[in-house]
Formats: sequence, structure tokens, C-alpha cells
Amino acid sequence: MKKVIADLFKKIHERYGYKRITKKLKKSGHSINHKKVYRIMRELVLKCVKFMRKSGKYNSYKGNVGKVAKNRLSRRFSTPIPLQKLVTDITEFKYLDEEKLYLNPIIDLYNEEIITYETKKRPTLDLVMEPLMDTIEIIKNHAAYRTSIHSDQGWHYEHNQWVRTLKENRVFQSMSRKATCPDNTSMENFFGILKQEMY
Repeated sequence: MKKVIADLFKKIHERYGYKRITKKLKKSGHSINHKKVYRIMRELVLKCVKFMRKSGKYNSYKGNVGKVAKNRLSRRFSTPIPLQKLVTDITEFKYLDEEKLYLNPIIDLYNEEIITYETKKRPTLDLVMEPLMDTIEIIKNHAAYRTSIHSDQGWHYEHNQWVRTLKENRVFQSMSRKATCPDNTSMENFFGILKQEMY
């Protein structure tokens, strides 16, 4: 089992801790307790080091530039209904020392699947509008109930075009309270894992 765990840890580029290693082992057919995996990894000094690195978060708040929507989710981040609760936000990646890339995904809280996303070198309005239009097409064809899209209070999400597009397509708008990251925990968690394990 020590060799299996060591090989798996190397295969996933030292990105997983003992809990996720345990899940991988169970999927592969091994019957093992997470406490035993923890002991073995500790004995073999297999430590996930990817979480030592800090990464910044893009802040699109520019003061009150439009109407702030109420928080419809109120931290209820699960739903048994596809396309009922969606969350979105923007994050920033730095590369080649000077360059920046911005990512805007839209995630369905039904199964935490990214249903659409956009990347751009500048955080323009198109960064959020293009995935929104794709999402609306998906909603029209597949949503059984009225959809809510939750975001922070960034200027993109207060913009008249964003607000009008949601209203025209009967999509509820929901917003986190100012400077309250836990109101959009699902999105923050996704960005954290993406940056620490992959980026």
C-alpha cells in the first residue's frame, strides 16, 4: 500500500492531501481508511506543498455604479434542480511577470459543473456578457424552473447591459453583500482549488 500511495502521489504531481488520495484509492477499488492513508503519507513524508503559494484575487468593485440586487441565495449553495442556482465571478492570473489573464466562469450549484466561461486579457464587459448569453441559451433549452445567477457587487454585474439581459430573459439576479466573500463560497472554493492545484 505504501508503494501504491507513493506512486499515486507522484502521478498527481504532489497536489492532493490524504483525503483526496483516499478518494482516489477507493475509486481504484482499494478498501482503506483515511486515517491509515494519513499515517502512511506522514511516514513517507508525502506532503502536499502546492498550498504554500499565495495568489491574488481580482477586485472589480468600483463603488456603487448601478443598482445592487438582494442576496437570493443567502448562502444556500445546494439544489437538487439543474440550472436553478448559478454562481459567477472573475479572477485574475498573472504570467510572464507582466501579463494578466482574466477568467469568468458560470457554475451550476446542482453539480458544481462549469456550464460556460470566458477568458480575456482585459476585464471588459464582454468577459461576463459572452458567457451570460451562452448560459441563457442553455437555460432556455434545459431549465425546468426559473434560474438565479449570483455574483459579487463588481461593476460588470451592476452594469445596465447585464441587469437588462437578466430581466429580459426572466433570470433572477442575486448579489453578495459588499466585501463578504462567504456569500459566494462555491465560486471562491473553485478559484482556490484551480489556482493551487492546477495553475
